[in-house]
Amino acid sequence: MLIVKNGRVITRDAAHPYYKDGAVVIDGEQILEVGTCPDMEKKYPKAETIDAKGGLIMPGFINVHTHIYSGLARGLSVKGYNPTNFYEILDGMWWAIDRRLDLDLTRASAYVTILECIRDGVTTIFDHHASFCEIPGSLFAIKDVAKELGMRACLCYEVSERDGEEKCLQSIQENADFLTWCEKENSDMIKAMFGGHALFTISDRTFEKMVEANDGRTGFHIHVAEGMNDVWDSLQNYGTRPVERLLNNNILGKKTLLGHCIHLSGSEMDIIRETGTMVVNNPESNMGNAVGCAPVLQMMKKGILVGMGTDAYTHDMLESLKVFLIIQRHNAEMPNVAWGEDMKMLFENNREIAGRYFKKPVGILKPGAAADVIVMDYDPFTPISDENIDGHLLFGMNGHNCRTTIINGKVLYKDRAFVGIDEEKINAFSMEQACRLWGSLNETSYHPKDYL
Repeated sequence: MLIVKNGRVITRDAAHPYYKDGAVVIDGEQILEVGTCPDMEKKYPKAETIDAKGGLIMPGFINVHTHIYSGLARGLSVKGYNPTNFYEILDGMWWAIDRRLDLDLTRASAYVTILECIRDGVTTIFDHHASFCEIPGSLFAIKDVAKELGMRACLCYEVSERDGEEKCLQSIQENADFLTWCEKENSDMIKAMFGGHALFTISDRTFEKMVEANDGRTGFHIHVAEGMNDVWDSLQNYGTRPVERLLNNNILGKKTLLGHCIHLSGSEMDIIRETGTMVVNNPESNMGNAVGCAPVLQMMKKGILVGMGTDAYTHDMLESLKVFLIIQRHNAEMPNVAWGEDMKMLFENNREIAGRYFKKPVGILKPGAAADVIVMDYDPFTPISDENIDGHLLFGMNGHNCRTTIINGKVLYKDRAFVGIDEEKINAFSMEQACRLWGSLNETSYHPKDYL
């Protein structure tokens, strides 16, 4: 038994939202009790303790859309890469990377991504993977790293026809094989979705094969109307808008997650709502790719479940929280919108999206919930209480405030040091793989010894 104590507890549980001097009691893989620090210490005197040192004790963050395959791109410059539109970004950078990812490069990408997530207090991820150099076994490689490091993850492989029929069929099979493994394993730490890249790289024939291979076992995870090229492709080649095309191909439903959804019509939003389909917004990625501002405020007014992801632009969910508010206000030219939607997306909707896949509640501190707990360093110099805690999170904190991360009851990161994880060994392996990838992309050589 473990008690995380001596801090302000933010539970995200409406029944008991805040304890000024609180503690969280962990028993095995779940939370046993939450209460005041004196009460919990008195009730469980023999429990091990973690001292929050006056910081914030919170549920771990959930990221419902990221890309592990981009993990080795930090600092990368590809010779001749100067994109002028979204398609050139995909083809010149991200597809160039994923076409070179073998299983070792995929493992290295998973290692660095998950370490960063743990360091930033992210305890659950929904990943959308691509490694068209070596597809078979890629989801299993990521799964192995997630299990080794202790991350809660929902994984899928992005089906696409962009590299030919053989690769397309392999990606369908990888989804199906991994889904079958997850069904047999029945773990609450690793789950599966059925991935698809985007409609403009998937024909109706391939959608039919995906639906057949999935056989109703899970939901789909797919990029939708991220760029206008996705809309134009559907209209020109299929005579319908993207969401309508997904409906016609039996892709939508309560367990399906649509990424981005920037260029939607009102009728498409109605279809998403009526089918109970989920949407994930990625504000920083959308701005960085210059693809537009997603109509999240309109979607949420219509009753669509919209969550928050990062698209791997960052692993810091508080960074995304800040940027979402700014882009929505800038787009609306109104300084008094998006606050409620911002907080709801990260702290309520992400929890609900995760709840459609994981058995135990995540993103909340209450008895019976998964023991995913983080401690954030924060010494406020203005009044703080349950009434204004979101303002402190938004304007006073970021992921690097995280000092301790616990996932599924296991302490993975304590007082800013990894526990039971050989970071130096992982960094050396990742550096070796990154140099190999960068050398392939730029037709030159990079030597790990020059950078370690």
